[in-house]
Amino acid sequence: MDPMSLVTPAIGLMFWTCVVFITLVLILKKYAWGPILNSVEERNNSIEKALESAEIAKKEMEKLNNDNEQILKQAKREREEILKEAREISNKTITEAKEKANSEAEKILGSARDQIQNEKMKALVELKNQIATLSIEMAEKILKAELKNPQVQTDLIERELKNKDLN
Repeated sequence: MDPMSLVTPAIGLMFWTCVVFITLVLILKKYAWGPILNSVEERNNSIEKALESAEIAKKEMEKLNNDNEQILKQAKREREEILKEAREISNKTITEAKEKANSEAEKILGSARDQIQNEKMKALVELKNQIATLSIEMAEKILKAELKNPQVQTDLIERELKNKDLN
């Protein structure tokens, strides 16, 4: 055997190899490639649908995230408004309470001043009454002492009659 004969194919071998190959290709085309191509096509379709669904889900998630952000912003604004209103109500209540306390204090002070003034007036009236009583008692004692003498009584009466203008 010649070493070249192993490398050079014979014509019969080539013919039968081509016949077997063509037959195999026809059998595969008829029975295997159709189902294989169909399953590959189905797989491609399902992958495309999954990608489309994923894209739709991604868009929906973005939309939900945006909606959530808007809701959070709105909730924060409402919370701030509620806190602001609560602060205003608190400040208003404190101011009203202070004003009411000041008003009550003024009323109490005014009442105390009036009471002090009334007590002062009572004391002055009582003091005047005591002074008047004391003055009358002193005048009575002085007059009794001076009027013991009949001559002094007569002089006093005459002097007073001269001072008075009689009609």
